[in-house]
Amino acid sequence: MTTPKSNPTNTVSIANKAQSDQTTTPLFATDYNVYINHTDAGGIVYHANHLVFFENCRRDWFTKLGLNGYFLQSDSGDIQHFVVSQADLQYKRAILLDEIINVRIDKVELKPASMVFYQSIHRHTPKGNSTDHTKNSNHLLSSAKIVIACVQNQVTPESMSNDETQATRTAPMRPIRVPQSLRDAIQQAITQNADE
Repeated sequence: MTTPKSNPTNTVSIANKAQSDQTTTPLFATDYNVYINHTDAGGIVYHANHLVFFENCRRDWFTKLGLNGYFLQSDSGDIQHFVVSQADLQYKRAILLDEIINVRIDKVELKPASMVFYQSIHRHTPKGNSTDHTKNSNHLLSSAKIVIACVQNQVTPESMSNDETQATRTAPMRPIRVPQSLRDAIQQAITQNADE
């Protein structure tokens, strides 16, 4: 009887990607304070709050790019938004209460109906110029590959009647292409970062 071997390739590649990105300039990096509401009784950040920090970083980057976050309206009035369809995380070290952490977007891959974010969290250790995030934040705490899918709601409030069951009232979504304005803004940020 043979024992199936696990394939840690994906986990290793995420960790290697984040470690190699420590020497490159991230697309975006920002600092966050760790407060008591982020932690458990022992003062360690809950594992799920790593996702919260990654989400806040993506949102802050979209704001910096002048984008309206996750909810977009098409020319026809349809609401388009983003949902996390996949998240692969690797935890390296604990994040502690009252620390300042540096959260990065290391790389973004644009797909037709989704975006793949490679992100990392680093311990903030000031050494010199506070605007150079690659020198200030060199202790990797966690890394992630997060896929964000672009979707559109298929049900409008007018189309719902009182006799529908709960199952038919849920708003089905369908994948759609990433809007061109968003694609262009992100591609421009990627190009500018590569030119630096």
